[in-house]
Amino acid sequence: MNTQPNVFTPAKLGPVTLRNRIIKAATFEASSPNALVTDDLITYHRLPAAGGVGMTTVAYLAVTQGGRTEGNAIWWRPEAMPGMRKLTEAIHAEGAAISAQIGHAGPVANARSTKATAYAPVRFFNPMSMRFARKASRDDINNIIGAHANAARLAIEAGFDAVEIHLGHNYFASSFLSPLINRRTDEFGGSLENRAKVARGMVMAVRRAVEKEGNPIAITAKLTMADGVRGGITVEESLQTAKWLEEDGGLDAIELTAGSSLVNPMYLFRGDAPIKEFAGAFKPPLRWGIRMTGKKFLREYPYREAYLLRDAKLFRAELKMPLILLGGITSRETMDLAMAEGFDFVAMGRALLAEPDLINRIKDDGDAHSIRSVCNHCNKCMATIYSHTHCVVTGSPG
Repeated sequence: MNTQPNVFTPAKLGPVTLRNRIIKAATFEASSPNALVTDDLITYHRLPAAGGVGMTTVAYLAVTQGGRTEGNAIWWRPEAMPGMRKLTEAIHAEGAAISAQIGHAGPVANARSTKATAYAPVRFFNPMSMRFARKASRDDINNIIGAHANAARLAIEAGFDAVEIHLGHNYFASSFLSPLINRRTDEFGGSLENRAKVARGMVMAVRRAVEKEGNPIAITAKLTMADGVRGGITVEESLQTAKWLEEDGGLDAIELTAGSSLVNPMYLFRGDAPIKEFAGAFKPPLRWGIRMTGKKFLREYPYREAYLLRDAKLFRAELKMPLILLGGITSRETMDLAMAEGFDFVAMGRALLAEPDLINRIKDDGDAHSIRSVCNHCNKCMATIYSHTHCVVTGSPG
């Protein structure tokens, strides 16, 4: 008997019921000048909500001013709350749920543009900002963990249905998990058990904060399976971290990701490496540096559908909790494959950037399975996150 769920049927994510199992993944929108919600940002998320997704994820809502990737990114503070409420109301009006990705960029934070201190496990040079991140003290770590709990409370107040805790891409929690970056010798360094303390602490701080509010929202996390860097995070260590997160009981689901924003972003994206376009997004001398060394930073990995499935299946085999499959999901066949392999949800990024109405068109297509995303994996959208995120093929969204 076939018990495989239909991707278009409603599904429970913690205390929240989504109208289907399709989630728009967090992709930085570059639509928040002054670090506030704009009508442009609302449109960015309203389009895929109207286009049929079960939930859209807003990136990147930092827990502190210094935890932002760059100066226009939103961080949780009183001035941001009216816009956040307007955003959630607009998405709910389209029948979709909305998640807030919360996190601290750690060594990825651009201290030059955020005008605030960046923190890392050890003193760390960020070539994008030409600044050093400061080694985080125990108090700094506790403050950042506490800021995650505060962000979750504010997300509830703003009307979000879920929060996604960023534990990936060598951001703060992920940089502690990385044996390559985390060279500490104290309680937060050395063994994986020590290196996982920050990630586990963040999740449980958020869980306790949400419990105090009566558990009205779902809690998910984005976790790197492997960062594609020699000496970095491995699938084996990440799987153990995931097992601990499951045992801790703080999460309703894990979204499995890959790659490092610091040194190997293409390990997540796959497909063409847009070195020329990426370099053009920066001013000299960084522009020249990217053109000269771009092939080392933007390495090319061949694209294929469901390209993270092989590693993700290792997690599915060992974990009982709901898992969200990300990476190369652009058609009904791939969605059905994810369901057949035991995943509970699928997350989509570039395909929805190119065509926000893709999900409704796939659903309307029924059993024909003839609809394919127009996304050609050129990845030139990557370079637009510094100006106004959009698909260069279709021009969407707006």
